[in-house]
Amino acid sequence: MSDVRTLVVDDDFAVAAIHRGFVEAVPGFTVVGEVHLGADALRAVDELEPELILLDIYLPDISGIEFLNRLRARSAPEVDVIAITAARELATVRAAMAGGVVDYLVKPFTLDVFADRMNAYLARREQLRRTAARAEGGRLDQDQVDALLRNPGGAATVKLPKGLSERTLELVSAELAGADGDLSASELAERVGLSRISARRYLEHLAATGRATVAPRYGSAGRPEHGYRWVPH
Repeated sequence: MSDVRTLVVDDDFAVAAIHRGFVEAVPGFTVVGEVHLGADALRAVDELEPELILLDIYLPDISGIEFLNRLRARSAPEVDVIAITAARELATVRAAMAGGVVDYLVKPFTLDVFADRMNAYLARREQLRRTAARAEGGRLDQDQVDALLRNPGGAATVKLPKGLSERTLELVSAELAGADGDLSASELAERVGLSRISARRYLEHLAATGRATVAPRYGSAGRPEHGYRWVPH
């Protein structure tokens, strides 16, 4: 699968450069442009055809909310938007949600937090792709609709053990759900870019909460290992 074409929109040149660097540090994304005004962002959508926009709400010409309204009024191909902003007002968050943002990340944040959110976004895209591939004639049944409206992990309401991230759990869950057969901790770690120990902790959590089954693998050389298999809803 090709990298997600990403447009960075922030009025602060230094902050925009930091966000560009964050995007470039996360596998699966490529930056196609960086702009600092809402009007320039609208033009960049037409010229650069991004699939994802990282949008600041506080822009000097038009607000990020106004940008969203103009973007959604167009008949151009749908573009996902993640709000990345210092705006914390309830009214602003609600307006951004109404404008169709797929996530809302409040500044400041670390690269680890950013990577978790971006990996979760990739997991949702992959889930949508797989669901579309299974849909008959482009139509979804109720179970498929429900799956899209839930987090891919389906277990975000469960309190996580210390050290585990909900966003990474979503990524792990989506990968396990899409696997043909079971996966070991080592196999999952390689697929999602975690250490084997971290992958095993997430898999054990899914097994403990009933979202996965675990069974020993027999007949393989070396240390015995367990295979984890997703439990469909």
